[in-house]
Amino acid sequence: MAATAICGNDITSSCLYVSALAIIYSGQYAWVALLMVGGVLFLFRSIYGEVVGALPLNGGAYNALLNTTSKSTASLAACLTLLSYMATAVISASEAMHYVHHLWQGLPILIATVALLAFFMGLTIMGIGESSIVAVIIFITHISTLTILVVIGFAYLFSHGFDTLILNYSQPLQGSIWKALYFGFAAAMLGISGFESSANFVEEQAPGVFPKTLRNMWLAVTVFNPLTAFLAIALIPMAAVAQNSTALLAYLGEIAGGPWLATLVSVNAALVLSGAVLTSYVGVTGLVQRMTLDRCLPQFLLITNKKGSAYLIMISFFLLCVSILLITRGDIGALAGVYTISFLSVMTLFGVGNVLLKLRRNRLPRPVRASGWVLIVAISAVVAALVGNAILNPAYVWVFLKYFIPTVSVVFIMLYRIELLLFFTYLLEHVWRPIAKILPFKSYNMIRLVMKIKSQEFVFFTKGDNIANINKVMRYIVVNEHTNRLKIVNVLKEGEEPPKKLMHEIEVLDLAYPELEVDFVIIRGQFGPELIQELSDKWKIPKNFMFIGSPGDRFPYGLEELGGVRLVI
Repeated sequence: MAATAICGNDITSSCLYVSALAIIYSGQYAWVALLMVGGVLFLFRSIYGEVVGALPLNGGAYNALLNTTSKSTASLAACLTLLSYMATAVISASEAMHYVHHLWQGLPILIATVALLAFFMGLTIMGIGESSIVAVIIFITHISTLTILVVIGFAYLFSHGFDTLILNYSQPLQGSIWKALYFGFAAAMLGISGFESSANFVEEQAPGVFPKTLRNMWLAVTVFNPLTAFLAIALIPMAAVAQNSTALLAYLGEIAGGPWLATLVSVNAALVLSGAVLTSYVGVTGLVQRMTLDRCLPQFLLITNKKGSAYLIMISFFLLCVSILLITRGDIGALAGVYTISFLSVMTLFGVGNVLLKLRRNRLPRPVRASGWVLIVAISAVVAALVGNAILNPAYVWVFLKYFIPTVSVVFIMLYRIELLLFFTYLLEHVWRPIAKILPFKSYNMIRLVMKIKSQEFVFFTKGDNIANINKVMRYIVVNEHTNRLKIVNVLKEGEEPPKKLMHEIEVLDLAYPELEVDFVIIRGQFGPELIQELSDKWKIPKNFMFIGSPGDRFPYGLEELGGVRLVI
């Protein structure tokens, strides 16, 4: 229940604003577009189930791609996820204040939104993260409020007649019904944002819980999103929908049940949307910490306060959120555009991760497998929605790129910092010699920094892999990691003889990769979480800098038990 509540608050908060967006683009057929979204989400249940079932580690799309392809591709997914979290926080905080404004007309929405973002920044800096009890209470209250709204809405509809519904259905569409459904579907895909949240904390969930969270999230949005959209069309004249789009469900509650229901919906909306802001802070902190540990972001972001909180991450996230809020001036449409583009890109990459998992990690055991046609339909639908959003609002693509390009630039500077440092060293020594005399840093300082970065050791645990597999490992590390030191570890049980052939092959490969200093280490013992932890402590090598090959069905441990050890072949 707690896991469903934490991610359920995130995904079901979209019910509070996605109906209005769908109606704006699909008109009276918005509920059909939202049902189509529910169908796509049903397909993604098996895609997420297979990827996370095979790689049950926190990190979502970033983790999936990190273990199936290059670090640069995984970092691209991480950047998109960061933008998704940022847009989640801003749109949720803004919508929460719009619902409060429905109760108190004098509220300055923009200032209140900044204050709410600052409040949750302060909470997370003080170490107050997701509380499962609070999350459960918010989720139960939210689902109960939506149920009350739907029941009273239908009661009002049947008691007052279908005049508004008939009037709205007589309104002409802008273009054909297929065009309306396509663009409505594209906009309504915002309604499943948050579906990835469960994959980001799967390690904290009990066995068997993850697929249940996927099922429960799918049920919630497939039931409530189309129903609330249909009720809005049935009770509110189409022109009034656009006028009340920022707090549509509160307006719907006022029509169906009176001021008390509007107040209940507004208070509930402010509560659950505030919960989504907190989820964004917690989620982005975990992802940035993981990326920083993987040396994709500057190490100073890991600095913590007395509470153990990485406060620089929270402050940076807050400043980015405020900047996008000011650039878009709180326009929900623009925020939703950035949100949808980043989120749909993440979902597309997750589908790509599933394809790569089938091709490169097929030996990994997994509880469910997505079929080929499911992958084709699901990825095609998400790409179509991505294109639809770009066509609908080209200006929003530019706002998205304003944040995506700098974010990717920072990450790729970190990924290619060795090459950049060597390039600047060359310039200082051969091109900018006069300038070099007045600069505070010298070329030898850069060389020393390069050597320090590359001194980080990496480990590969081999079962006695053939020379081709070990060659793949060494090539991957040379291309993707900044290091010149690699330990190849062979764990043998008592009585087993050292593999002389393997030792000879590693000597050959050591000569083939002069940029790597390779140590072959034989250890007596039992390979498992205890040995990994022992070696990590002894050698002072983080476990995310340790690699294994893809384990088979007989491997006695789950990947989540190995503490973040990565797959390389």
